[in-house]
This record gives sequence, structure tokens and C-alpha cells, in this order.
Amino acid sequence: MSEAGDFARLMRELKDRGGLSYGVLARRLHTSTSTLHRYCNGEALPAEFAVVDRFARACGASAAEAVDLHRAWLLADARRRSGAAAPTPVPVPEVAPTPEPVPELPVTAGAAEPAVLVAGPAAVGEPAVRPSWYRRRAAVVAAAGLAAGALAVALLAVTGPDRGTPQAGAGPGAGTPGPAGSAPAGTPSADGTAPTESAPGPGPSSPSAAPGGPATAPAPSSAPPPSAAPGRAPAAPLRAAVRSHVWAAGCDHAYLSERGPASVSPPPVEADAPAWASAQRAVHAGNQIVEVTLHGTGGGAVVLEGLEVRVAARRTPPAWNVYEMSQGCGGGLTPAVFAVNLDAPRPLARPVAGNDAGNRLPAPSFPMRVSAAEPVVLRVAAATTGCDCDWSLDLRWSSPVGSGTLRVDDGGRPLRTSAATGRPVYGYALEQGRWSR
Repeated sequence: MSEAGDFARLMRELKDRGGLSYGVLARRLHTSTSTLHRYCNGEALPAEFAVVDRFARACGASAAEAVDLHRAWLLADARRRSGAAAPTPVPVPEVAPTPEPVPELPVTAGAAEPAVLVAGPAAVGEPAVRPSWYRRRAAVVAAAGLAAGALAVALLAVTGPDRGTPQAGAGPGAGTPGPAGSAPAGTPSADGTAPTESAPGPGPSSPSAAPGGPATAPAPSSAPPPSAAPGRAPAAPLRAAVRSHVWAAGCDHAYLSERGPASVSPPPVEADAPAWASAQRAVHAGNQIVEVTLHGTGGGAVVLEGLEVRVAARRTPPAWNVYEMSQGCGGGLTPAVFAVNLDAPRPLARPVAGNDAGNRLPAPSFPMRVSAAEPVVLRVAAATTGCDCDWSLDLRWSSPVGSGTLRVDDGGRPLRTSAATGRPVYGYALEQGRWSR
């Protein structure tokens, strides 16, 4: 049984024992019923452990069971990052022998998705003998060693996979290299741009350009930040991982594509959105959420002083179709964000408070402190009703080595968000297996 199949089996066992329907669980997890069904069948893997954590709590899992489920997700996620074949459904759980002691593997428990600031995760111990409900084959346990590198980075960023290769860069005004000039994983970039989850693709200034591409796993590096060249701003002592395909509640989003509904693939899960959007030559419709995870690369702290919005181009929105990723999706969690109105003459990143089941989440504010031990997560929600916009973010920072600006964009290209007002809207009908208006 594959790592993804083993994880799916554990989810099915917890669901069956909890006695909750897919519909009830989907509402509690803030996701769609079809997406949850794919998780439990082994056809897809959650993009973030926060979904897995909410699932375990909704099903009444014990602390030991939650740790086992967390480990299974980490192994499956590491396998996905390594470029292995996609998970296949596992219809019938195998009959396992009597549990036997296995070597203890420390696991860090996941946390709910952070609103703006994310502290380091807390360690949770695991019993030496697994509970009887969970039977893992020795091969899967042995595979834990293969996932060690991905595990360390995944837990540092907290918010799940789809992390771009972390880099640090110089101040504003530096040139942006193309894919051929990109720095290797774990090597600070010299141009001040933060990497994203997107793969190289057509430039966004073309009407048919599309963001997105397969995500790459971040590679940790212990190298000190590079010193500045004479006459240039110092390189940012920061690593930044950018996710440009973040969906509201993990399921609510829409894309514009010039293709007709018969030529568009079924909607993906959030983790596969960059590759799906690239294949459909799709762009974000109406709004886009960008998540930036930052941590220091040196021994000292870095102060984040402010965030500026740069709109590089405004075009007439293309007359394409709108494809909604989910229908009837929603939940009780609204993270705090920096809201950006791209239609404004000079767009600003405006702090907005969030809400978690009636509890107010304070709005983010600068300055912020970030270090290797204290990561920070920034969420930016951009919206437009009148333009096809190319835009980026400049994050101002200062530290003992100097000060500068870190460019946040889509892997060296501007982020792209287009208005979709008045365009034909399609949703995916699971019963018919096709897009329909």
C-alpha cells in the first residue's frame, strides 16, 4: 500500500468510527464534500495539515491517533514532493497483524492555519507501541527516513505544501532573472525576489498567459546571508516561500480561461491548483490570495517595516469564461489579511481583521519581528472589478546587516489578477462529470 493509500485508510477508519457523513465533515473542515471524498479514497492529498488536524478532532481521534495520522500525511506529502506517481484509490483496507513495537519517531503536531503571524510548532510525543486501530506496514515506517528533510521544512513553514524554493534577495531595483538564470534551491537570490510555487510559463503581459506550475519542495540551507557588493543594497537575511494559489476556506476560488467548458479539466484540489491553472492557461478571476511565509537566515532578528503594492500593468479584462472550483463551499474561519484594491490609482495593503467562529482575529500590523526560530506568515487578498492587472509586493526590512526591500511576485513574473464581471460562470456538476452554467 502506498503512503497516500495508507493515509486515506486511516481517514476512512476515523470517519467510519466517528459516524459522521461526508457532508457534515466537509462543513466542519471548511471544504467541499467531493474534495473530502477524494481524500478518503486516496485520490488526492490535503495541501495543508490544518485540514487533517480539523478532521481528526471532528472524528474524536485520541492524541496518539492524531499523531499517527499526522505522520501518515507527512510521509504521503514527502512522496508527492519527490515526484512519485499520483496516489491511487485503495478500496479495501488490508487486514493487519497484531501490533508490534516500533522505533519511536518524534513528530511535531500541526496547528490550525495561521491568520497572520505563526509561531513555531509545539512538539508532541508518540507512544512506542501503536494503538490497535492503526496498522502500518514496516515498509511505510522505514520510509520515514526519506521524508526527514521535507518534514523539517514543512513544519517550519507550518501552513502545508506548495512551498516555493526559499530564497533571499537584494533590495529594490535589481533585475529579475528568467528560469534559466534561477538560483539553485536553498541558494539566496541576488535580485531581491521571493520564489513562488509556480513553474516557468508564458509571461503574464500576454492575454493568454497563465500563472502556476508544479510546486517544488524548499531546501533548507545553513549558509549565512551573502554580504552586499560594493555600492549595492545588502542581501535580505530572509527566506520567503510564496503561495499564489491560496483558496478561501481551502475550496472557494475561481479562474478565468479562454477555453470552452468541454476543453477544461475537472477542478483540482487546492494543492494541485498551480499545475491545473497552467494547463488550462487560466488566471485568477476577481480576486487572489497570496501567502508569504518568512523566516530569518542568520542568528539575529529581522524587522519587517511595511508592505507596498506595485501595479506594473492594467489591461482590459479578457472576455473569457469563469470556472468556479467549488459550489456551496464555506466555513467559519476568515483569516486576518492585508486587503488590496487593485483598481485604486495607488493601491495600498490595508490591514483587515479576521473571524474564527465568532472570535475576532486582530488585524495584522507592522513592524513585525522575524527570525529563524520565529517565522511569520503574511496573507494578502487582492481584488479587482475593472482591470486585468499585473502586480507585485515590496516588503521593506531592516536588520543589523542593513536594510532593503524584498520583492514578492510569481517566480520572477508579476502576479496576475483579472476582473470577471459579466463573464459566463461555470460550475462542475459531479453527477454529470462536466462543467455547466
